[in-house]
Amino acid sequence: MSPAQQNEEDAVTARHPRANALLFGHAAAEQTLLSAYRSSRVPHAFLLVGPKGIGKATLAYRMARFVLAHPDPAAPEVAAASSLAVDADNPVARRIAAQAQGDLLVLERTPNDKGVLRQQIAVDDVRRTVSFFGSTAGEGGWRIAIVDAVDELNRSSANALLKVLEEPPQRALLLLISHSAARVPATLRSRCCVLTLRPLAESDLAKAIAAATGGPATDPQIDAAVTAAEGSVARALALLDEDALALRQRALNLLGTLPNLDTNGLHALGDALAGTDVAPLAAFVDTVNDWLSKRLSTVTATQNGSRGHGELGRMALIAEAWERINTAARDAEIYNLERKPFVFSVFGLLAEATRG
Repeated sequence: MSPAQQNEEDAVTARHPRANALLFGHAAAEQTLLSAYRSSRVPHAFLLVGPKGIGKATLAYRMARFVLAHPDPAAPEVAAASSLAVDADNPVARRIAAQAQGDLLVLERTPNDKGVLRQQIAVDDVRRTVSFFGSTAGEGGWRIAIVDAVDELNRSSANALLKVLEEPPQRALLLLISHSAARVPATLRSRCCVLTLRPLAESDLAKAIAAATGGPATDPQIDAAVTAAEGSVARALALLDEDALALRQRALNLLGTLPNLDTNGLHALGDALAGTDVAPLAAFVDTVNDWLSKRLSTVTATQNGSRGHGELGRMALIAEAWERINTAARDAEIYNLERKPFVFSVFGLLAEATRG
């Protein structure tokens, strides 16, 4: 998993999903995967969809471990299993944790020749699936690929993956992770069994945070992070820093003044984001995205009721602002750009969208 992706999923238990044995709040989705594997016609591809940081990668690796550790779907231990859990001392679990499992291929964003993380999954990396699935599988006969995340495929890499989905070999399993089903090309989505994961309930979220931190689930600081995280483990862990909670509240206060701009407040926010630490920047962008999501949901509901052209135009402005802000955020992180101009640019775009 890339550094940027680790900000999302690795925080779930302070370890990478490939080494994480714990899963919270997705029992129904887990049972769906287990039941599908036990059947004689297991789908060759699953699309795991849901917001960032809720455990999609954790579930994907959990499924991969189980299948590779129990390659016979009709085996008694598979029939008796109550979950996809595999003991951490199992050889397959150890190999996956060490990135030494030859029958598991993970596709994600990688650094370019200059060491800068690519914004998309490279097409050459996706083409590796052709030779991977064409090679002889190991002891169990299964070959599994995890794509984290399919949202980061460009047109060429999506087409390369489509070729594998169209003609999957025997005993092949693809686990595609997506933060937004709408961003997955229809040609890919139609060839997958779609499994939607919901944000965690606060009780499950508190348990996940307690497990990750080793602290009590009733700690006041955990309560505050859980309340603000809206079902995302990664977000809750990021917010456990009191400075992150304070930054989130400062951003929300400024968002509440839109379309008016509080120049002094924006300067102060820019100063709070200064430096090279990616955590404050991620917390700020996350807060803005939440705010935009709520605005977009409100406009969509209004449009469904009245279907007015004004609502359609407002929705387009919000969607455009969302795209431009997140592109600028990626550039700010990758190229270590000044944060204060970024803050003013974000609020300028938001003010324009809200006036519309």
